[in-house]
Amino acid sequence: MFLSAFRLGSLYCVYIKNSLKSMAFQKFEGKPGEQFERKMHQGDWTCIDCGGKITELPFQPSADRPIYCKECHSKRRAQFSR
Repeated sequence: MFLSAFRLGSLYCVYIKNSLKSMAFQKFEGKPGEQFERKMHQGDWTCIDCGGKITELPFQPSADRPIYCKECHSKRRAQFSR
């Protein structure tokens, strides 16, 4: 829908395009150079690929999804990236 309407050059799509562009350059609250503080979750998990111990994750894992250590996750991302 979005691509076909965009190809037609409709006014609606120009509005959407401009809205997305403004969102991309929107300023975030905080001081310049201030880093976002990510909450780390502590626990005892095991990597599904290599069996390595994982004690800290940047997200709360769900029981129905596999967990990978940093090295295995990087390998998987490189394998599936373009």
